[in-house]
Formats: sequence, structure tokens, C-alpha cells
Amino acid sequence: MNTCKKCILPDTFPGITFDSEGVCNHCRNFQGIEVLQSHKKEYEEKFLELVDRYRNHGSYDCLMAYSGGKDSTYTLKILRDRYNLRVLALTIDNGFVSEQAFRNMCNVTENLGVDHLIFKPRFDLMKKIFRGAADKDIYSKKTLERASTICTSCIGIVKSATLKTALEKNIMLIGFGWSPGQAPVQSSVIRTNPALIKATQAATQGPLSRLAGDEVNTYFLEERHYANTEGFPYNVHPLAFLKYDEEEILKDISRIGWQVPDDTDSNSTNCLLNAFANDVHIRRFNFHPYVWEIANMVREGAMSREDGYKKIYGTQPPGLLKIAKDRLGLNEGV
Repeated sequence: MNTCKKCILPDTFPGITFDSEGVCNHCRNFQGIEVLQSHKKEYEEKFLELVDRYRNHGSYDCLMAYSGGKDSTYTLKILRDRYNLRVLALTIDNGFVSEQAFRNMCNVTENLGVDHLIFKPRFDLMKKIFRGAADKDIYSKKTLERASTICTSCIGIVKSATLKTALEKNIMLIGFGWSPGQAPVQSSVIRTNPALIKATQAATQGPLSRLAGDEVNTYFLEERHYANTEGFPYNVHPLAFLKYDEEEILKDISRIGWQVPDDTDSNSTNCLLNAFANDVHIRRFNFHPYVWEIANMVREGAMSREDGYKKIYGTQPPGLLKIAKDRLGLNEGV
């Protein structure tokens, strides 16, 4: 397998081409760090305008989708300390949250003085969804360039349940801990649109209902939510417009009680299912589901190529696949 000489995208990635120097079309089309910094400044200013507009709008200024991982913990700390927001943290427990991640969430929310809700969907439904997602292609190929089928299913529920909570609690800002590579800075401050959300939700809700039955519908928005057009909040992911340095982030959040879990793979700091989801995706599509995100971070200078390469192509801790398969009842493999 060949990889781009600048980022780490492989020649198996959909639509990729290389020039005579081994540089991929995505690196060639990158506008450069200077343009990126200009966009970052523009989008932090947009966020600050929203902070001024919606501070003290309701019981909380911001709802944070909090996984307990490194990036969402750092985002929670930024929202609380840098922007002085009253934050409600919301965790959706998919049944595979690392024990250390739970300890981290407890330490961090206590030390930051943040209220914290944990919502755990029924595991029998989640199990049906994850087993089915491991066995079938239920989303578009374009969607699966950015994440595995299992992760796309899980995050679809997380995003819908979080938006539903924000609407019901009249919270106008939702924080996400997306890394700079997961979503572009141009989407870092964006208002949710009822029509678009309805279409996006249908693209996830339909396949999940077919896998696990109509009982999954309880995690998604209902017609009464769409009627509240004025209450649709803004999604914000601040790590896209702020400096991102993984080493500095780890030092910073260690001061509020966060410790690196030793039972997760190199691309997760909270989920015990991630390694299995990655393995299924690689065997099905012949590229790593995190490679797009990490390649973006390398290209934009948020991570060295060497560190990015290790995250995607390095050896993973043993035993992670067995843990996930045992919990899903897939001991015979998929």
C-alpha cells in the first residue's frame, strides 16, 4: 500500500490520485495554513457573538455532548473556563464506555463544577444495531469515508438525542468535541435547520429501525420538536478554530483529573467498541475509517505525519476485538 508523501491517505482511499511526487489530490487542493488561520479567527468571532446573544438565555448556556474522551473533555473545559459558560454535560452511554472514561467524567465534571446527565439507551437495542451494522452496509459510501458503519450508527443516536435534549431544555448552543480533522472550520459554528435535520435524521433513523425495530425511534426527534423552529440551536465545535496540540491538551486536562485509559485503541480515549468497528471497516473497505480525519490534521499542521501514521497504521493493544465481540455475542466472528 502506498500513502501520500505529505499526509497519510492510502491509495485505497476512494477517489484519491497522486502526482509524480507522490502527493495526493487532497494535499494539492489544500489552500494553506494562512488561509486556515484567517477562517479560524472569523469563526471564533462568530461564536463569541453567539455567546453574547445567548448567555443567560435559559437554565444553561450550552449543552455539551460529552463522551468522556480527550477532545470532548478539553472542549468542556474550554466552554467552562475560557468562555465562562454555564454548561450541562450530556453523556450517551452506548454500553461500551471504558471504566476509566467513567472515572474521568466524574473527576472532570466535579472539578469544573458542571452538571452532568448520563443517558443509557437499552443495551438490547444497541446490541442489535451494532451487530447489524457490523454485518451490512446501511449508509452511503460517501458517509463511510469519514467513519465506520458502527460509529455512524452510534453518533447518529448521540446527535439526535443531544438535539432533542437541547430543544426540550431551551438551550441554544450545543458543544461537540470534534477534532480539527473531523469537520472543517467552516462548519464549526452553524445553526441547525429543521428541514435539514429531518432529512439527516431519516438517513440514520430508517436503517436503524430496520435493524432493531421501531423502538429506536424514541431516541430521535418527533414532529412536535420540528414545530419549534425558533428553538433550533447552534452546533459549535471550538477545536476547529482554536489551537490544537494533543500533548498540551493531555497536560491541561490532567490538571482536572483526566487520565489516559489503557483499554482503548489509538483513535479513542473512551470507547471499547471502537477497535472492533475499525477492524470491520478495514476488512470491508480496505482503508482505516479514521484516516480521513487524521490526514486532515496532518495536512493542517495539528499533528505530525509520524504521529498520524502511528495512530492509523501502528500496532493496537491486544484483546480489544475479543472484548467487543464477547459483549456483542459474536464469538464466532463476523
